[in-house]
Amino acid sequence: MLELAKELFHGQEAWVVGGAVRDEFLCRPLVDLDIAVRDPRAAGREYARRASGFLFPLSERHGAWRVALDEGRTVDFTPLRNGIRADLATRDFTINAIAAPLQGGDWCDPFGGGSDLRARLVRVVSDSVFKDDPLRLLRAVRLEDELDFRIDGNTERLILTHRTLVTDPAGERILAELLRLSRRGFLRLDELGLLEPLGGSIERLESLPSDASQGLLLVAVFDEALERLPISNDLRRLERTVLRAQPPRDLSPRSVYRFRRETEPFAIEAVEFLGCEPALREAVLRARREQPREPLLRGDELGLPPGPEIGRLLELVEEERAAGSISTREEALDLARREART
Repeated sequence: MLELAKELFHGQEAWVVGGAVRDEFLCRPLVDLDIAVRDPRAAGREYARRASGFLFPLSERHGAWRVALDEGRTVDFTPLRNGIRADLATRDFTINAIAAPLQGGDWCDPFGGGSDLRARLVRVVSDSVFKDDPLRLLRAVRLEDELDFRIDGNTERLILTHRTLVTDPAGERILAELLRLSRRGFLRLDELGLLEPLGGSIERLESLPSDASQGLLLVAVFDEALERLPISNDLRRLERTVLRAQPPRDLSPRSVYRFRRETEPFAIEAVEFLGCEPALREAVLRARREQPREPLLRGDELGLPPGPEIGRLLELVEEERAAGSISTREEALDLARREART
């Protein structure tokens, strides 16, 4: 990504800015590249052509353009209107307000971001950053959490002062930040008064295992309020499944089957959300491993007209099979004939 940019914009004033410089300092993988140039649209068009990427406007207001590449990589081009120092003054945190010349050379670091990187601090560039873009309230916590840094005292005071603005950004932007938080990050949001305005609570977090999935963390924190955000269909299914889940009466094969019928493919997440004993988790995993590849009966073998009765009987057959009361096709047919509603 970087080598192509150097080739394309040789001889032009161009700076690598923001997270790419920060991540290079921290020896983190480069996924997103942010380049400040005089003509972002033209630069983005040329880069997209050579890299076989897709160019689209990132911010019409700010004149920024993004090239989307494979494997989730992106290259952003932002306008360099009044020089690099003026550009950096508009950034959020000092660790993101460092620029490196694209062709190599000394960094431009007017706000002490390098020192803050060494001290592992998240510090605002100016006292207006949260008013300028309230999403930065969440980003401050996400950076602290993701990088294992700490928010400095003045920045924390500013967050507390402006915390009521946390609901102002678009739902898509809020969700993107929340999806990158760990359990510790959600606890920090609560500590700073940013979680409650979003409809969240840490009450259920303690009962989740340490390796709970990101989706389950979100459901535990936001409950039904999660649907206020533009979540994916898969996350919505997870949320609705675990919120309505009930623990089985016991660990018998029949009870475990019924529990799985109501919760799969999220049965393990439901176990974790409900805070059930580890034995249920093991029972679910064992049932998954031992689940037969093929059903005992197919609907067309019942000799019944199409309708819900076929589904009911096939479900009954599979439950009895899981419970161990039948095991052959003949036994399944006998059961279906006895239970068929006339």
